[in-house]
Amino acid sequence: MSVSARGILTALASAFAIYLAARSLVWAGGTVDHPVLALITTALYLVVTAICLFVDGTPGRSAPGAGSDADELLTAGTAGPARLPAWVCVVALIASALVPTGAAAALAVGSRTTSFGTWYVGAIGLLMIIVMVRRRPWVAWAGIVILAIATITWLTVLPALSMGLIGSSMWVLAAQLIVMSMDRAARDAARLSELQRTASAWRAAQQGRQRERRIQVQRALAVAGPILSRAIEQSGELDDRERAEARIAEGQLRDELRGARLLDDGVRAELDAARRRGATVSVLDEGGLDGLSEPELTQIRGELAATVHEAASDRLYIRASTHPEIAVTIVGRSSSGGLAEEDSVDLWREIARPSDD
Repeated sequence: MSVSARGILTALASAFAIYLAARSLVWAGGTVDHPVLALITTALYLVVTAICLFVDGTPGRSAPGAGSDADELLTAGTAGPARLPAWVCVVALIASALVPTGAAAALAVGSRTTSFGTWYVGAIGLLMIIVMVRRRPWVAWAGIVILAIATITWLTVLPALSMGLIGSSMWVLAAQLIVMSMDRAARDAARLSELQRTASAWRAAQQGRQRERRIQVQRALAVAGPILSRAIEQSGELDDRERAEARIAEGQLRDELRGARLLDDGVRAELDAARRRGATVSVLDEGGLDGLSEPELTQIRGELAATVHEAASDRLYIRASTHPEIAVTIVGRSSSGGLAEEDSVDLWREIARPSDD
C-alpha cells in the first residue's frame, strides 16, 4: 500500500489539532465563566482546521522558464499539498482572531494563563503551519501577527511570550524553510533529469554520426583504395593517367566525407563524369538536408544529377542550403577569356525543397 506525503502530513496535522482541542476542554484547576463559548470556540477551530486540511486547492504547474510562482509549486499537486484557495485563507485569518478572543473571554481572569487557557496559542500556530505548507506564506505570517496581537491583548507581553507565542512563530518559520528546501530539491532534481535527457540525446546523436561517418569512410576507401595502393607501391611515381585517377579519387573521397546526403549512384556517376572532362567539383553539406525524408532526398538528387549532367562549367560548387525554400544551390564558373582572367558565373541553379502539399 502506497502512502503519499499529503496523507502523512494530513494525519499528523489532524492528530495535533485534536490533541490541542482536547486540551482546551480539560478544565482542571481553573474557572470557566462561559463554557458554551469555550465549546463553540473549540468547535470553530476544528472546523477551520479541517477546511484548511481537506479543501482542494490549485495544483502547482511549472514549466521551463517559468517564474518564481511556478518554482514554489514544484512539490505541490496530487502527491503533496496544493495551494490553499483564497476564501479559505480569509476563513483562517478570521479564525486566528476569533479563536484567541473566544477562548480567553470564556475563562475567568485567573484561568487565562493555565494550560487549557492558552491552548489557542499552539492551536493557531498549528493552523498557520498548515496554511504555510499549503503555499500561502504571507497569509500564515499575517495569522501569526493577529495571534500575537490577540494574545498580548489578553495576557500582556511577557506572559504571551512565555506561553508559546515564540514557539508558534518558530514552527511557522521552520515550516517555511522546509517547504523552500523541498522546492529547491525538486527543482534541482527536475533540472538534473532534463540534463540527463539532453546528454543521452546528444550521445545518441553523436553515435549516429560516428556510425554514418564510418560508413562514408568505408565507401570512400572502397573507391579510392586501389589508386592509393598503387601510389604506395610506386612510391608516388605515377604516370599522367594514374595522377588523374588519384585526383578523381581524392574528389570522390571529399564528396563522401563532406556531402554524403547529396549522393546516390546517379549523382556519383555525374560527378565522376564532370571530373573526367576536367572540371573541378566541390560538394558540401552543412546540415541543410536534415529533416528531409528519403523520397524527398531522392527527388533532390535526381534534379542534382540532371543539372550536373548538363553543366559545362570549369568549376562546380554544390552546396546544401539552409534556406527554408531552397534545398541545394549549384554554381558553375568558367574562365571568361578576358584580359582580367576573371571567372564568370555561367551556371546558377537552385533546387527547391519539396513542398508538403
